[in-house]
Amino acid sequence: MRKAILTICVLLGSVGTVTAQVKLQTNNVDEVLKAMTLEEKAMLVVGGNRQIAAAGDNNGMIGGHAQRVPGAAGATQAIPRLDIPSTVLTDGPAGVRINPKRDNDTNTYFCTGFPVGTALACTWNTQLVEEVGKCIGNEVLEYGCDVLLAPGMNIHRSPLCGRNFEYYSEDPLVTGKIAAAYVRGVQSQGVGTSVKHFAANSQETNRMGVDEVMSQRALREIYLKGFEIAVREAAPWTVMSSYNRLNGPFTQENGELLTTILRDEWGFDGIVMTDWTGLRNTAAQIQAGNDLMEPGNDSQIKDIIEKVKSGVLKESDLDICVKRILQYLVKTPAFRAYQYTNKPDLKAHAEVTRRSATEGMVLLKNEGQALPMDGTKTISVFGITSYDFIAGGTGSGDVNKAYTIDLMQGLSEAGLKVNAKLSDLYKSYQNYQQCLTAAGPARGGWFWGKAVLPEMAVSRPIINVQAQESDLAIITIGRQAGEGSDRQVDGDFTLTDVERQLITDVCNAFHLAKKPVVVVLNMGNVIETASWKSMPDAILLAWQPGQEGGYSVADVLTGKAYPSGKLTMTWPDNLTDLPSSANFPNVRPTAGRRRGNEKVEFQDYTKHVEGIDVGYRYFTTSKKPVSYPFGFGLSYTTFSYSKPVVKATKDGLTASVTVTNTGKRAGKEVVELYVSAPGGGLEKPARELKAFAKTRELQPNQSETLTMKVSLYDLASYNEGTQAWETAPGKYTIGFGANVEDIRATAPYNLSKQYAVKCHDVMRPDM
Repeated sequence: MRKAILTICVLLGSVGTVTAQVKLQTNNVDEVLKAMTLEEKAMLVVGGNRQIAAAGDNNGMIGGHAQRVPGAAGATQAIPRLDIPSTVLTDGPAGVRINPKRDNDTNTYFCTGFPVGTALACTWNTQLVEEVGKCIGNEVLEYGCDVLLAPGMNIHRSPLCGRNFEYYSEDPLVTGKIAAAYVRGVQSQGVGTSVKHFAANSQETNRMGVDEVMSQRALREIYLKGFEIAVREAAPWTVMSSYNRLNGPFTQENGELLTTILRDEWGFDGIVMTDWTGLRNTAAQIQAGNDLMEPGNDSQIKDIIEKVKSGVLKESDLDICVKRILQYLVKTPAFRAYQYTNKPDLKAHAEVTRRSATEGMVLLKNEGQALPMDGTKTISVFGITSYDFIAGGTGSGDVNKAYTIDLMQGLSEAGLKVNAKLSDLYKSYQNYQQCLTAAGPARGGWFWGKAVLPEMAVSRPIINVQAQESDLAIITIGRQAGEGSDRQVDGDFTLTDVERQLITDVCNAFHLAKKPVVVVLNMGNVIETASWKSMPDAILLAWQPGQEGGYSVADVLTGKAYPSGKLTMTWPDNLTDLPSSANFPNVRPTAGRRRGNEKVEFQDYTKHVEGIDVGYRYFTTSKKPVSYPFGFGLSYTTFSYSKPVVKATKDGLTASVTVTNTGKRAGKEVVELYVSAPGGGLEKPARELKAFAKTRELQPNQSETLTMKVSLYDLASYNEGTQAWETAPGKYTIGFGANVEDIRATAPYNLSKQYAVKCHDVMRPDM
């Protein structure tokens, strides 16, 4: 500790020998750069939280930032003599993550817990996502922060990835479009975002060292394309380089990724910061174009100075990073000396989260119009999660919110009567389990969040009585996951024995009494459904819907709102049906395997395992059955598609289709535009999503014509032989789908000559 402080003092002391009148302004970045000492430059590219880390106090968060915003994830370093401010970086993406309580302060600093990333993506509504982003951006601003470390954009390669709840989809187009909307919303408030984790951070197991090995085509088409869309369409202030290796080098040290592709090809002009890493090869990081190392420690500053002085690192390379950070700084609220209030409009934001959650819910089943619950008076509510609702995931993606509305509160507000005998039984069990948890060992701190209680077994006699006393049964199945560990197969991806027995017994008893059963899925990720989905009458995928979750679910169950979400990932019959399962942690049985960062040295994404065969691209092409296909989602009404039109344009095509509400209730419909390419060129999936659009609310018999644009670049695939994006000539089939397996209308598109965009030959796999 004393040594760390002395080091800082020596560095700061050396600054005193330099006299300079220049002060940082919006138009004098080059002048300020020239006035900086080597020590100041080294300090600026290393995060500003090292003093806190040295003192062993991080306020319950990695990095902390006690100086201004306790609980924030990180900061940049201030240099007062040049009027260079410190800026604050806060975690996301489901809302701002800071400490709700502060020393010697009676105020609270809660933030709004919004629906998780999967829920937002399943709205397929970029305007709504942008609105959510604006609310989150306002909280970033009014709580004195400068950058939100979000959105998470990694591909759902496997349902077992612990952080899938933060991410959007198995499809890069959905990922990119939803992320771009989120970034635009947040940055409209004058604060920045950091799209993450760049790139291929598809698992938590050994995320610090695993090498993700894949072809150039799979990398560019699947794992980078979403980032490319977000960078080109929304200009995020920052990009966060991931922990892992990618085709050999660490992403944080890979100039082909961070400079050649990100900057030279895509035109990114912001800063790249590391994920929260300790000392690595600082010279390699800076040479690669990694401008900022977070959370920062003194050894990194010392290493940079020594490597410049020894000639290992050119000061001119360091200057490039420093200049980019200065250009970032002059855009920030901290530089503008914004007078933040610490009082964002949390009430208004709660209304947005309640509404946005309903639109992302996916109705997976609804036999006999069990939903909405018209005429239902008394309900038996099963499942411990009904009484302890899960608003969001754990780890840095969690939010310190004031409250979480559970399903019981939601049903009560909706005026429904819950069978008290059953609810009292669950409350007693809940209290008992919480006492056991409190008496036992700590679960793992903020990384894990609150423990999810094990499901309660309910005897058949109790269930039989409930079936006689209530009009309908609700069973809530909950799952929790988060940063630091991937999910397990048994009892996590699959149902536990207690859950399976509960669904079986409740369905048998209530169906014998000719009463419906509704299953609510309160989770951030995919589970196995094929073996049990035939039993209940309705299944509502509520996701982890944020702090207003119980209200949002009740709104949908009662018909006050309606589900209009569709899946942005495939729900397979079995986990082993996914190609990635041949090479993903926790799938293969291994004796004594523990949760956490197991030694998994590399992941093979190459063609003999999967290549571009991710999600629906594989299942549709191989015609392999699934439980629920990509893009699937039912409604309380029905829709027809008519008048499909595709017109060639100078740089691609414009497609339109008319959607009509043919049912008896209001609703919204998502139309997914799929393209099937002509044969003879690169091997392609049977169909690929190239655009999507969502109607406004349509009343019965109302129609809306949706128009979507697709460029020739959007249609292209990556040819490793020519190192170019290529769109082959020939006849394309444009399909207007309700999901990837339900194409409602088609139209042809003819391309007379090949289109190509040359790229750099980089990121070759190292095996």
